[in-house]
Amino acid sequence: MPIFEPNKKDLMRGKIVSEPGWYKVSIDAFDGEGKLSKDKGSTNYNVEATIIENADTGAKTDEGIMLMWNFNSKAMGFATGYLAALGINAELGGRYRLEDSVGSIIDVFVEHDTYDNRQVNRVNHKYRPSKAA
Repeated sequence: MPIFEPNKKDLMRGKIVSEPGWYKVSIDAFDGEGKLSKDKGSTNYNVEATIIENADTGAKTDEGIMLMWNFNSKAMGFATGYLAALGINAELGGRYRLEDSVGSIIDVFVEHDTYDNRQVNRVNHKYRPSKAA
């Protein structure tokens, strides 16, 4: 039987933010290879981030909570808001390596949602530049 020795990241992955709102996050990982969707008709590119603080109040109540969301190959237009938060104005014909965003700090709006009968954090493609970025 495997032994589970959780680290801080493991413990913070399932925590729910105290309230929906804007959070300053550090982009920790971007899966540039992607993974096939359940129906195998598209690819999901996963993003992992860690909350630094509440972007509006500066409260550290939710510091360290891990967030995950993705961009889907069939709806890459949602990445334009992400790029804008990074200070990049996406243009027709432009090419952008989203994995280069690792290490960046932006604000994301985190909502409460339900998935498989459990409460989860949801980043629904609402981004803005961080004031401290």
